Amino acid sequence: MSSPLATPATAPVRAAMHPDEQEARLQLAACYRVFAMLGWTEMIYNHITVRLPDSVTGGEKQFLINPFGLHYTEVSASNLVKIDLQGKVLDGSRHPVNPAGFTVHAAIHDGLPDAHCVMHTHTTAGVAVACLQGGLQQTNFYTAQLHDKVAYHDFEGITIHADEGPRLLQSIGNRPAVILRNHGLLTWGRTLPQTFAMLWTLQRACEIQMATLSMGAPIPVSDAIARKCTRDALQFNPQHGGGQDVFDALVRQVDRIDDSYKH
Repeated sequence: MSSPLATPATAPVRAAMHPDEQEARLQLAACYRVFAMLGWTEMIYNHITVRLPDSVTGGEKQFLINPFGLHYTEVSASNLVKIDLQGKVLDGSRHPVNPAGFTVHAAIHDGLPDAHCVMHTHTTAGVAVACLQGGLQQTNFYTAQLHDKVAYHDFEGITIHADEGPRLLQSIGNRPAVILRNHGLLTWGRTLPQTFAMLWTLQRACEIQMATLSMGAPIPVSDAIARKCTRDALQFNPQHGGGQDVFDALVRQVDRIDDSYKH
């Protein structure tokens, strides 16, 4: 994971910290501020998590999560909380973590080898589509880029019970975009920018669908065209940056507003 955000001059996290953890903290904190700028917030709820690399953990599965009780605009590189799969705080943080966050995110980080990053939102458009009987329809430019990439998981209530984890993983399979029925949206990926690009596309697809259905019957996109669109959607492809350029552009906007996430 390389990013111009993580230079020593702009990542004053903790002197004794492994540089790979410093980099992960800085990028994740920036992402929380991007979400806030985009309006993808739900008071103090929802989560974006990053699994730390083996260079930091020695092979143990550990990840960073937002401190429970803070708004996304208050999240910074230094106050992100490092926890294990059971939600145990590993870095001496004084902040608590939300069980509804680490239960789902831990299951995905543990069960999917490529799930370096996991993002979950309760946006109006996302929850609206999640509550729709037919779910996401293949009827617009953005859904056409998600052909065979969207999984569904049935609502089981507030996500604080560990026994839901295996069922969630079975629902997801290998699909990186997930609609949690009656609940919201979730994406996962090999990198944070790639996961963000997937969520942005899924969110945009939901917004357009909600607008379209308010006006009338949408025009369907054929499977053949959707498969072609998904192949041609380069923003998810690591060989074409995997969303890094888009993410960096948004972080530059955040920096012009408030760069306190770096501390």
